[in-house]
Amino acid sequence: MLYKTLSAAVYGIDASLIEVEVDVSGIKTMEDHFHTVGLPDAAVRESRDRVRAALKNCGYDIPPTHITINLAPADIRKEGSGFDLPMALGILGAYGGLNKKELPDCLFVGELSLDGGVRGVRGALPIAIEARGRKISRLVVPELNAKEAAMVGGVEIYPVKSLLDVIRFVNTGNGILPLKVDSEALLSEAQQFLVDFKDVRGQHSAKRALEVACAGGHNILMIGPPGSGKTMLAKRMPTILPPFTFEEALETTKIHSVAGVLDAGAGLVGIRPFRAPHHTISDAGLIGGGAVPRPGEVSLAHNGVLFLDELPEFPRNVLEVMRQPLEDGTVCIAPASMSLTFPARFMLAAAMNPCPCGYFNDRSRECRCTPPVIQRYMSKISGPLLDRIDIHIDVPAVNYKEMRSGAEPESSGKIRERVMRARGSQLERFSSSRANGAAAYPRLLRTLTRLRKTVRTRDGPARPDCPSTRPNPQSRKDNRRLGRRKINRTQAHRRGHPVPHPGQNILGLRPRQTNGGRASARVELRNTVDGTKSDVKPFNISILKSALGLSTRISSHRNGTFCVTNGTVLQETLDVSFILT
Repeated sequence: MLYKTLSAAVYGIDASLIEVEVDVSGIKTMEDHFHTVGLPDAAVRESRDRVRAALKNCGYDIPPTHITINLAPADIRKEGSGFDLPMALGILGAYGGLNKKELPDCLFVGELSLDGGVRGVRGALPIAIEARGRKISRLVVPELNAKEAAMVGGVEIYPVKSLLDVIRFVNTGNGILPLKVDSEALLSEAQQFLVDFKDVRGQHSAKRALEVACAGGHNILMIGPPGSGKTMLAKRMPTILPPFTFEEALETTKIHSVAGVLDAGAGLVGIRPFRAPHHTISDAGLIGGGAVPRPGEVSLAHNGVLFLDELPEFPRNVLEVMRQPLEDGTVCIAPASMSLTFPARFMLAAAMNPCPCGYFNDRSRECRCTPPVIQRYMSKISGPLLDRIDIHIDVPAVNYKEMRSGAEPESSGKIRERVMRARGSQLERFSSSRANGAAAYPRLLRTLTRLRKTVRTRDGPARPDCPSTRPNPQSRKDNRRLGRRKINRTQAHRRGHPVPHPGQNILGLRPRQTNGGRASARVELRNTVDGTKSDVKPFNISILKSALGLSTRISSHRNGTFCVTNGTVLQETLDVSFILT
């Protein structure tokens, strides 16, 4: 006799419908013949022992006959233990133990224990989404996965604890009520953090840099000695990121469900993920992989923060595989049997010491590293990867006076309000292109930042671009320029100021270190029309103030170059350049 039930298998972050066909012969044999076909893996083949023991302990004695189970379609590899429950129901139905001849509108998934209990499985959320897409009205899942699956509307979710509950539900339709959850209430309840930026004393420059990074979705690298608070600052980044929308939470929950790291009691990832893998991680662990590919750390950090502490200690081949996800926001894994794509749009936060001993340019301790040693240490990070990190910030050690200060540091709630206001301005500005700050695709960035069409040559005035002089969007130099313009636009959005005209953009805020650990630079004031140098004008200084958001003054001015000193927060000279029109 033949009996069919429905189940599902997860591939990547999506599910596929699987039809479980069970055929039994009426002839008893001396030995048990239990065969599973349809490209099952080891876990699926071992299910015959779990299913037989579970049925026996639930009071159903299966006679020794030929039992053949086919998992259709047969050309897709099946893996995992979620087929135990539909297999057991199929065997009971084939022997006449169920009242209904077929179950076309109900999908079953779950692992069986030897006593007949139903254990949780991975991927309940994508299975529920697939059931809704296939117009299947009922989904029977383990109680552990019920809240997760109930996030999908249009499908009735029935949580079960044991095989006997499922048999009673199939035969009578009673005993189990569908689970209903309030997704908005779950999201609001999840907005609870154990850490806050008010716990961090000092580090005003680093806090401001992190605020800019979170407002625009920029990647950030913190460089400083041990104990300066780099990890402490990074762990508080999710507290100032905007709260999840339901669509973002659902997408993130799908990834965590497939990876098996979802908190069963929560049912939904309500706060932005923060992933901090150890530097001994492999490239497959970071990007994802396996016989049936699983999401890696970059996908688990989707819509959140990926923090790489001690960045130079990561193997170079592991760091290099992040270059494509940082550009595209996706990871494509293609083993021999299939090709799967995982989302991986995350903020990269990294921390490192300035040298192997960690005290280069430190005021309190002497660095004993030689210049060749420091150069080898810094060269562990490739230039293309550094170009994808928009903000580099020095995080010096906090002095005793700041640690003992009685002033109350700013809380994460106040910083988050400014970040959300900046994100709102970005969404309004990029609504037509569907791009958002640094998360925009490179092609859109080249359009939105509008690299100037007129360039200045070394020996003469500016002239229209030609193949030898026009900016190359693929070059490292112009990619850095795009990154700097992204930061400037984020600064304007964060303060509610209008975005500067492309010809008046501030092109750089990247300091270079001089004696004493202070940052300084020579800034040229150029005219984009004829390429000549100009004097400082009050209008341009107001643009500079608007971009920095601080009171500024001219510290020196000669031959068309000057330095701008910020005397409010940073207490250092900034490297600034901009173009006149």
